[in-house]
Amino acid sequence: MKLRIGLPKGSLESATFELFRKAGFEFVSTNRNYQPLSDDPELEPTLLRPQEIPLYVQDGVLDCGLTGHDWVVDCGADVHEICELRYSKLTSNPIRIVLAVHNDSSYQSARDLQGKRIATEYVRLTNRFLEEQGVAAEVEFSWGACEVKVPELVDAIVVNTETGSSLRAHNLRVIETLLVSTTRFIANHDSWADPQKQRKMRALEVLLTGAMNASKLVGLKMNVPVEKLDDVLGVLPALQNPTVNDLSDRDWKAVEVVLEEKMSRDLIPQLKEKGATGIVEYPLNKVIY
Repeated sequence: MKLRIGLPKGSLESATFELFRKAGFEFVSTNRNYQPLSDDPELEPTLLRPQEIPLYVQDGVLDCGLTGHDWVVDCGADVHEICELRYSKLTSNPIRIVLAVHNDSSYQSARDLQGKRIATEYVRLTNRFLEEQGVAAEVEFSWGACEVKVPELVDAIVVNTETGSSLRAHNLRVIETLLVSTTRFIANHDSWADPQKQRKMRALEVLLTGAMNASKLVGLKMNVPVEKLDDVLGVLPALQNPTVNDLSDRDWKAVEVVLEEKMSRDLIPQLKEKGATGIVEYPLNKVIY
């Protein structure tokens, strides 16, 4: 059994490869290689623009793939959504598909763009949105770099933004949000109906979501004197409860906990102050709920 899986090429490529690495899969690729090698003989990966993946999955050219919810919606692909994977090129925040105009313009909403020109990669999504708003505007396809076209070439643009930094750098402001999007793991309906392929895709879902869950977590383990145990446990958060084990020395306990990585910098000094010693922080690859 071979599972043909589409992976996003471009800005999401490195983040996707890293997510798979943490999930236990290694891909080897070169700049001109669109079919990276996989250490899993059941996977047949292909690198594609994320815009192309939904229709290739819908049409059965691919069994499954990772792409943005925005591209699935834009092309109206009929696919099975396996799970959401909240990662992107810079943060774990979702991206927004926004309608933006120049700061010096008078436009305040989509309705102000009646008869105007809008550039975007999201032509179908934009046309549907404008139709819902009762706005007739000229929507033209752009191969990217939409920000530089406002206001000399077009009146507005529809683009995706993660942090808003590119819009601000080009003196643009958002007047509408069309969609909030995250990465999705999608499948062809016939492939999902195949028991072997579905089993493999479900395994990928478990491992990829486990890697996502672990991305912001770390483990802490430490030794604590019995008389200080309540003080240490009083400051420890956990996914459920800290694990406490006996040591060969009955006067000491071993304590282990999983927590958000950003909490450890404040917590470790407190643990030391409360009497914990031998404190070790370690990364996590997968957390399965």
